[in-house]
Amino acid sequence: MTYYSVLDVTPTDDSWVGDYIGTANRLVAEHGGKYIARTSSHEQLEGDTQEAALRIIIEWPSKEAAEAFIHDPGYAPHLKARTAGSVSHHYLIEGKDDLA
Repeated sequence: MTYYSVLDVTPTDDSWVGDYIGTANRLVAEHGGKYIARTSSHEQLEGDTQEAALRIIIEWPSKEAAEAFIHDPGYAPHLKARTAGSVSHHYLIEGKDDLA
């Protein structure tokens, strides 16, 4: 079953970004993920304002692949740097329609 990581990220300290991108790119691919969107070009259409500098969507072949990425030891220092240097929210969404 396909899963999607949906993130909103607003850096509060840009020092982590340079080292993060290359490692994240490599590890996402190694775990079977594919970036669908990674952009500052977004707008909120509904609800209370949820500001974010970046919106990111990653497609995963399975929940296990997404979790393997998050728990990859090579990612740990980069995840720590991102969470320390940004306001971030990461949602893992199963690619199904419960209302169909």
